[in-house]
Amino acid sequence: MLYRFVCWLSNIFFAIFYRTRIEGLENVPKNSPLIVCANHISMLDMFLFGPRLPMRIYFMAKQELFKIPLLNVILKGLGAYPVKRGHGDMHAAKTTLKLLEEGKTVGIFPEGHRRNKRRKKLKPKNGAILFALESGVPILPVGIFGTYKLFSKLRVVYGTPYRVSSENGHKATKTEMQEMANALMDKIYSLENT
Repeated sequence: MLYRFVCWLSNIFFAIFYRTRIEGLENVPKNSPLIVCANHISMLDMFLFGPRLPMRIYFMAKQELFKIPLLNVILKGLGAYPVKRGHGDMHAAKTTLKLLEEGKTVGIFPEGHRRNKRRKKLKPKNGAILFALESGVPILPVGIFGTYKLFSKLRVVYGTPYRVSSENGHKATKTEMQEMANALMDKIYSLENT
């Protein structure tokens, strides 16, 4: 109930306070698990693109957000789960793989942090790639473009889902996974030009 209510409220909020353009929803599979990966420009990102999808998204969110009492309730109601940034969080990794095994959709911001306005891109983490390789689940790239200044233009572009695989079927090295993570972010940012 809380998830549907927040989705409804989010859609109304963005319809009133922003000039939002949504593109590429036809690219989103209706009945399969996905790893949804987007660039990260604001804490509002998950509320902008998540509610537009036909399935519920379980977002991986930084642990610090769950320390804020009201936000903790909202995030848990949305199915978000905490991740400790900066080092491997086995509990978050197991939670992610379990959700994907159950056919659910997981949302990840590969850059890990909101983008600094002066820098176009941040170096992505390779967690989303690792989960995609382990689970065989496709990645859905999503690009968010614009600013969150009230009444400004925001554009969300859903790209085409794709699967990642290691070369020659062997286990991917850290270098290969980082290259795939970089390629993922290139796909996300290239959606601005579609």
